[in-house]
Amino acid sequence: MKQQRIAGLDCVLAGGDDGRGGGDGPMVVLLHGFGAPGDDLVALADWIEAPAGTRWVFPAGPLAMPPVYGDARAWWMIDLERLERELAGGRPADRAAEVPEGLAAARGAMVELLAALARDHGRRDQATILGGFSQGAMLSVDAALHAPRPPRALLLLSGTMIAEADWRPRAAALAGCRVLQSHGTRDALLSFAGAETLCGFLREAGAEVAFVPFPGGHEIPPPVLDLAGDFLGEVFPSAPGGPG
Repeated sequence: MKQQRIAGLDCVLAGGDDGRGGGDGPMVVLLHGFGAPGDDLVALADWIEAPAGTRWVFPAGPLAMPPVYGDARAWWMIDLERLERELAGGRPADRAAEVPEGLAAARGAMVELLAALARDHGRRDQATILGGFSQGAMLSVDAALHAPRPPRALLLLSGTMIAEADWRPRAAALAGCRVLQSHGTRDALLSFAGAETLCGFLREAGAEVAFVPFPGGHEIPPPVLDLAGDFLGEVFPSAPGGPG
C-alpha cells in the first residue's frame, strides 16, 4: 500500500495489480467514522475477499480533532457534550432532520476526490463502490446524491438518515444503485430505527438495497465483512477473479 494526497485529502491506496492501488481494476472508496484515525478502515482491504485486482482508497477526514484524542479525524465536527448526554440517557437521537454544520464542505471534498480518482487513477468509465462506517456512511450517501455521476454501489456500515429535506428531492439519483447496508440492533450511538429510516429512503428512491441487521452495537462484525466480499463480487462480476 502507499500514501498519496489526492484532491486535498490524505489517502491510503491498496490492492490493485501491485498492492499499491495500481492498475485499472474495480475501485472501492471507504470513509472512516467520526473520531477514528484516517487509516482506521485500511485493514478491510485484507479482511474483505474482493475480486482480484480490486483497488482500495481510504481517504482521511480533513478535520483533526483536539490533541487529547490522538490522531482522530472527522468529516465534520459534532457536539460531543450532546452525544454524551444521549449515550447516558440510553436513547440515540433521530437525526433525519439534522443538516450538520460542515456537511457541505465534506461533500465538496468527497465529490472532488471521486472526480480526481476517475480522471487520474484508471479508466474514466470505471465504476466505483463508495461507502464507509458511521459518519463515513452518511457522507457516502450525501456525496452520491450530489455527485455528477453517482457511484455504481454503496456500502453503508452503521449509518443513519440525515439531511432528509435536502436528500429527498435528489433521491432519483440513486435509482438502480446497488446498496449493502448493515446495522446493529443494539447500536447505542446511531439507532436501529434510524437505519431502518435510511433503508426505506433508499428503497423509495429506487435503489436495490440488501439490509443486514446483526445482533450487536456500533461495529462491523465478521459476518458483515463476508457479505461485503460477496457484494463486491456481485457488483463487479466482470472483474478478473470475480464470478461470471
